[in-house]
Amino acid sequence: MKTEFNTLKSVLRSSLVTPLHTLYNRIEPPTIVLLYHRVTTLTSDPEQLSVTPGNFRSHMKFLRENIPLVRFDKDGTNVAKPSVIITFDDGYADNVLEALPILEEFGIPATFFISTGAVGTTNEYWWHELEQLLLHDHPLPAIFTLKHRAWPTRNFDECLGLYRSLVEKMNNTGVSERNTLLANVRIWSRVTPQPTSHRAMTVDELRLLAHNKLVTIGAHSVTHSSLAALTPIEQYQEIVQSKRQLEEWLGQEITGFSYPFGTRRHYTAKTATLCREAGFHRAAANFPGQVHSWTDPYQIPRHLVRNWPVEVFAEKIRDFWTR
Repeated sequence: MKTEFNTLKSVLRSSLVTPLHTLYNRIEPPTIVLLYHRVTTLTSDPEQLSVTPGNFRSHMKFLRENIPLVRFDKDGTNVAKPSVIITFDDGYADNVLEALPILEEFGIPATFFISTGAVGTTNEYWWHELEQLLLHDHPLPAIFTLKHRAWPTRNFDECLGLYRSLVEKMNNTGVSERNTLLANVRIWSRVTPQPTSHRAMTVDELRLLAHNKLVTIGAHSVTHSSLAALTPIEQYQEIVQSKRQLEEWLGQEITGFSYPFGTRRHYTAKTATLCREAGFHRAAANFPGQVHSWTDPYQIPRHLVRNWPVEVFAEKIRDFWTR
């Protein structure tokens, strides 16, 4: 009954939202903001963060030939025609090595939101280590326990279930609790993580990226933590320190921010206030919607892009105008 009720709510919400957006779009042409993370080819991608270079190139070619492209730092409102903004989150090295040449090929501007704590280090984002501990081909104990819950881990599907559960939990905790949980998984698995291709960019790569005329750099916190799980003081430190570090590295003002994870449960009204007080002009979230002149500049919606072939991508773009 609960599932049926939730499905009904979803249908009713969609039936109301689409006509409402159609009305809004008649008042003022919309801008949609696309959210990418990586452009590379991976053999394993449980978070579906990567778009292959071939698909990314076809996405950019379709956009260049069909839709006006504007910059995140230029607001994206009051456009003459429906338009698109390209953004990236996190700061992976492949943003420079594989995405940037394709953006240059088509002359497409993009904003890259950088999580500064990983830049210039050999550290990988925690979800990659968790993937390596649980989903790679090595023997594991038959069961993992956490407090009063246990997960069987006898085969890949069971390990994937554990991975999903831990990602959900770690997405919504502070740094200390997250690191403790990851350390417990590391000890339990008896696996020593090895360096992989999931590195963040170096400071030199970041500077190379930032000096490109097509590129705008924004901040994405220090530790890529859910800001809603932190105290106001911890949030302020994450927000301000990422801005200051980027400005020190790049010698330019940083005016855009994106919330780690970015759904409405991963930040609060206080988070938005702290971003404004820190000197950011706008902040990007991670839920669908259009950008208009009346859109809250500290809750700019974005559409997450997956590794779609261009035919699917084109259909998705058409759908994004009304959702």
